[in-house]
Amino acid sequence: MEPEPIVESSGNVFADLGFSPEESAILAMRAELMARLREEIQRRGWTQVEAAQALNIGQSRVSDLMRGKHDKFSLDMLVTLAARAGRKVTLEVH
Repeated sequence: MEPEPIVESSGNVFADLGFSPEESAILAMRAELMARLREEIQRRGWTQVEAAQALNIGQSRVSDLMRGKHDKFSLDMLVTLAARAGRKVTLEVH
C-alpha cells in the first residue's frame, strides 16, 4: 500500500477541506475569533459566569464558546463579543 501524498496546506484548513473560498474565509475568521475570545477569557481568569456577565450573554453561550461550537456563533456575534471583551478586531485582506 502506497502512502498518501503529502500536500502543502493553503494556509486555510477549511479551503483544504474543500469549502468554497467564500465559506472557508468566513469559517477561518470565526475560528480565529473564537480562539482569541477563549484566550482572553482564560487570560483574565474569568469563570464562565464572570465571562457571561462581562460579555452580556448567558453562561451556556460561554460554555459553547469555550467548547468551540462554532456553528452556534455568527461572525457578527463573535465581533460583538470581542469588542465587549475589549479586543480590537481588524481585517487583513490578502
